[in-house]
Amino acid sequence: MTALPTPIDPPELFTSPAFPQGMIAPAGRTLYVGGQNGVDETGALVEGGLGAQTERALRNVLAVLAAADAAPEHVVKLTIYLDPGVDPTEAYAASRAVWTARTCVTVLGVAPSNPGALVEIEAIAALPD
Repeated sequence: MTALPTPIDPPELFTSPAFPQGMIAPAGRTLYVGGQNGVDETGALVEGGLGAQTERALRNVLAVLAAADAAPEHVVKLTIYLDPGVDPTEAYAASRAVWTARTCVTVLGVAPSNPGALVEIEAIAALPD
């Protein structure tokens, strides 16, 4: 049986239901998922604003994980870059429909590299053996 990453929540810190304060990755192979925008298989940005782009970006992360025989439970870290002009609560709400794992997360207000993109998401996963 493959070990999954272990969440770390020190008692002196707030425990979030959505993300742990740290993760211990089991020894083994690591997958680094490059920044994913809310683009479809043709590379076009999906319509519908931040919520639709967030859902699609996460589905793109899931596709990369699946190609490496991994799942959200193997992800130890997500970094989410949001356009500084958007409301992060909209992205969070949209992510709950797609992302089921409790994963360490960093959210930054930085314009994504793809013109017109409102969100870009990258991940680090500890791959199963």
